[in-house]
Amino acid sequence: MTRTLVAAVLVGALALAGCSTTGGGARATTVPASSPSAAATVAPSAARACPTSQPEPLPAGEKRVVKVETAKGTFEITIEADLSPIAAGNFVALATCGYYDGIVFHRIVPGFVIQGGDPTGSGTGGPGYEIQDEPVTTTYRRGTVAMARTPAPNSVGSQFFVVLDDAARAPLESANTYQIIGSVTSGMEAVDAIAAAADAENPTNPIAMDKVTVSTP
Repeated sequence: MTRTLVAAVLVGALALAGCSTTGGGARATTVPASSPSAAATVAPSAARACPTSQPEPLPAGEKRVVKVETAKGTFEITIEADLSPIAAGNFVALATCGYYDGIVFHRIVPGFVIQGGDPTGSGTGGPGYEIQDEPVTTTYRRGTVAMARTPAPNSVGSQFFVVLDDAARAPLESANTYQIIGSVTSGMEAVDAIAAAADAENPTNPIAMDKVTVSTP
């Protein structure tokens, strides 16, 4: 059943459970249905030589352009270190090593977000580590790219989301903990097409990130 933004805000809590490689045991997380979620972590493929712990922050003042190619079109994200240097460095490191290649957008909420970055496609996966929290220093709006998390402190891994509508600002700011790393600066129509293709919040045939590459503007 497709949920509107209002319905998503009013629905109660959604429970997710999984095993945390950082915590060493099972844990249950409770995440509002209107909030992007990230739960347990799984180890990335060793062949990818991706980070296994928090990468270095992106240096102050620097930007990267992350190109995301999908069956519904290509979009580009401009990542800005000055927004959230730790989260930006983490996202860029994962994108650079090929971590996101083939991973799907597993969660679609029309008028709210598309969310991806979980190698299991279940909404409970991640890179095998978590990063430190940072303050949110700007506002959420259409095209904003931010990192998903659980309600627990320092719980960001690899999952991220793209905001679909300015109206999502209020529910996201009610938590104001989702680290903003940049925005879609080209190809927002591809993001909209990914959202439009979904037949449910957890799509039956989710759209994958076929290829993700990083360049310096």
